Amino acid sequence: MVEQRRPGDESRGGDPREASAGPRVGRSRPERPNGKARKAVGLFPVQQAEPTKMIQSVQRALRIMELVGRHADGVSAPRIAFECGLNRATAYNLLRTLVYERYLRRDEEGRYSLGLEVSDRYSELTRAMAGPSTCGAYMRRMSTETGYSTFVARFVEGRPAVTDVIEGNKSPHVEDLIVGFDDGAHATALGKALLATLQPMDRARFLRSAGMRKFTGHTLTEPDAFEYDLAVYGESGVYAEIGQFKEDVACAGVVIREGESPGERIVFAVAMPLEDIRNSWQILSQRLREAAAELQPLL
Repeated sequence: MVEQRRPGDESRGGDPREASAGPRVGRSRPERPNGKARKAVGLFPVQQAEPTKMIQSVQRALRIMELVGRHADGVSAPRIAFECGLNRATAYNLLRTLVYERYLRRDEEGRYSLGLEVSDRYSELTRAMAGPSTCGAYMRRMSTETGYSTFVARFVEGRPAVTDVIEGNKSPHVEDLIVGFDDGAHATALGKALLATLQPMDRARFLRSAGMRKFTGHTLTEPDAFEYDLAVYGESGVYAEIGQFKEDVACAGVVIREGESPGERIVFAVAMPLEDIRNSWQILSQRLREAAAELQPLL
């Protein structure tokens, strides 16, 4: 039997079920001068210290924007300079630039208010915050944010098959994992997640028919070992493989739609370098469970 090393074994002592106990507690972030905390985006939040070198003119322009935004009737240049702690020459230069770029507008009385470009940025923000409208859009967004390739798979003619792929620039390229690929279900996270939805007898029948080809030295080729693998990952609902399909690739997947018949069941997965899944299993599994909830309404 191949000895399996679960995600996070190196750092936590080896049981992925510990990772399912709850989401990782984040660390506090450095605060901005106005008390607003910075937030990291993407799959793995990163503690970010305040940069040592920042452009003061950009910061000053943003402070002006924030001040003007709090005054619906507009605000004068002298008051802007006073409240932002700027000398008048600097304030006027910044205001002139912001008006030219249409982020501020100046009325006949010399009072400044927010310009039309702010409205355009707000419209873009609301569209982004609304989230994707299709599964494909969600995959593209996640691949862009994380750099990882994303996959969707389902049963096609009784076999787990890849039905959509978006490649990420941080994931090792796997030439076999393309739309239509329906081999090696026992060695991929996509296949494991789908096979886990079958009854044990149906799963055993499938494995006997499809075989359990040895793709790497880590591939599970014995039904008992495969069943144990599914049982362990099934407690968290996130299924993984580490170097079982390709030596330098890891993959994790989650069921995003259940169904009475196998053809209705759909799985979502991401592929990444081995060290990423080992070092960040708790965050990854939580993010995939969130993805399942976000994707369900889009299917």
